[in-house]
Amino acid sequence: MGEAAGSSLRLVIADDHPLFRGALREAVLGRHADAAIEEVGTFDDLTALLERDQDFDLILLDLTMPGARGFSGLIYLRAQYASLPVVVVSGNEESAVIRRCIDLGASGFIPKTMSVAAMRDAVSSVLGGEAFVPPDINMSTRADAETDAIITRLSTLTPQQVRVLMMLSEGRLNKQIAYELSVSEATVKAHVSAILQKLGVESRTQAVIAVSKVEAGLWSQSQA
Repeated sequence: MGEAAGSSLRLVIADDHPLFRGALREAVLGRHADAAIEEVGTFDDLTALLERDQDFDLILLDLTMPGARGFSGLIYLRAQYASLPVVVVSGNEESAVIRRCIDLGASGFIPKTMSVAAMRDAVSSVLGGEAFVPPDINMSTRADAETDAIITRLSTLTPQQVRVLMMLSEGRLNKQIAYELSVSEATVKAHVSAILQKLGVESRTQAVIAVSKVEAGLWSQSQA
C-alpha cells in the first residue's frame, strides 16, 4: 500500500483546527515518513492551492470548514477534480452522513474521534485502493427524504455553480462573487438562475435555506 515506487506521497489536509491537522499529519507521517503534506484552513485556500497544483495523491477534507459547510465542498471537489481522491474527516459519525459522503464520491470517511493509530490505518487503506468507513457502521441507513432530495439536486450543479451557491450561503452579493471568481456580474446572475432552476426554488433566499437544512443536520449531530 501507499505511494508509487520512486515518488513521494503528496497529501492535502484541509481542516480549520490546527490541533486536528496535527493529528492527521502525525497519522500520515507515522507510516509515510517522507510524505509531502500541504495544510489549509479554509475552503478558499484549498481551491486556490488546487488551481495552482493538482498533483496530489489524496485530500483529507473537513466537512464543516470555513467556506464549505455541509456536503458542498465534497460535491465541488468531486465535480472539479474527479481523479483526485477525497477522504472526509468529520465530528459527525451519523451513518446516514457517512453513507451520503460515500455516495457523493468520497473514498473514505474518518471520524475525528478515531485514534491516531486508527487514522493511520484508514489513510493507508484508502491509499491502497480501498474505500474506508468506520467499523460497525450501517451503510444501509438513509438520510431523511427531504435532505436526500436536496443533496441529489445539489449533485446536478456544475463546479462553478457550487462555488456560487457556497458564496450565496455566506451572504455575499453578486458583485462580491463576481470579483472573487473573476467573472462578470451577468455571469453570476446566469449561474444563480441555473442554480434556482436545478434546486427547484424561486429565490436565492430559498436556495440558501435549502442548503442550510442540510448543514443544520450536520451541525446538530456533530455538536451533540
